[in-house]
Amino acid sequence: MERFIALFKMLFTCGLFLVLVGFVILRQDEITTIMNSYLLKNNALVTLNEKNEYYRDYDFMFIQNTDNFSPSSYQDLLNIYYTVINSGQTDFTFYCPSDYASCLDHVKIIANDQSLLSDINNYVHPYNGFAHIETEFDTLGRVHITLVKSYTPDDIVLINQKIDELYPQLVFDYNSYEQNIRNIHDYIINSTRYDSERSERGIVNYRSDIAYGPLFEGYAICGGYSDLMELFLEKMGIKSYKVSSDNHVWNALELGGQWYHIDLTWDDPVASDGRNYLDHNYFLLNSNQLRSMERTQHSYNINHYLELKDA
Repeated sequence: MERFIALFKMLFTCGLFLVLVGFVILRQDEITTIMNSYLLKNNALVTLNEKNEYYRDYDFMFIQNTDNFSPSSYQDLLNIYYTVINSGQTDFTFYCPSDYASCLDHVKIIANDQSLLSDINNYVHPYNGFAHIETEFDTLGRVHITLVKSYTPDDIVLINQKIDELYPQLVFDYNSYEQNIRNIHDYIINSTRYDSERSERGIVNYRSDIAYGPLFEGYAICGGYSDLMELFLEKMGIKSYKVSSDNHVWNALELGGQWYHIDLTWDDPVASDGRNYLDHNYFLLNSNQLRSMERTQHSYNINHYLELKDA
């Protein structure tokens, strides 16, 4: 009898083991998902594996790069968004920790604030900037960011080739930074017309909203002017970013520890006589000078561009 009971226990145990093995095999995808979700929930798997060649490895006062994808504050979330965009990612997933109770509420605020997202986008290299960004989240705390880039790989190749061709014609070692920036400023304006049909009538004949337009088509709106200037400033190794108001964008840069504004759009006025004018009215202005000249189109969120607060 004892042998029978022992045999029964052994067969029962083996049978139960086989059932469990079969269950695991049949449900392995679901089990893997659950395990990964648990690990992600505790941010054990969340890393940023790739940073492309256009990643900016320096920080700003408003926004900083991070390797911490377990947020505990609103600022941590801002830094995650910035780091993901800055590194050239097209999608990224992280989880809100359970001890950060308002995390998803803060994610919703950021995801629905297009002005804020645009300002964050202004800090990254134009090639890593997005034309469109979406955030998906669920009650488990999963947050997924998806981006559509402004520039295609083919765009980048063509634009880089053209900038490499122009650079030695505009930038000289014996010049000051100011003079070289002025050379670039003047070249862009002299070879570009403001795309009034796009800005005033919404008629899109040119890719004037990015650097491709002024470089290859001779037309730009503010996005095209500022992107192209940003690419040259980046090549010169000058710390810079774009600045946005509600319906305008221009450049800001640091020289000698001081921050200045450059607005190529406003230095390329549309004249009634059809002539192509070149101005320097908005060339290397500090913030006080800019405010004294024009406040409406250049009204930006100073809390998002802190380097310009006392400039």
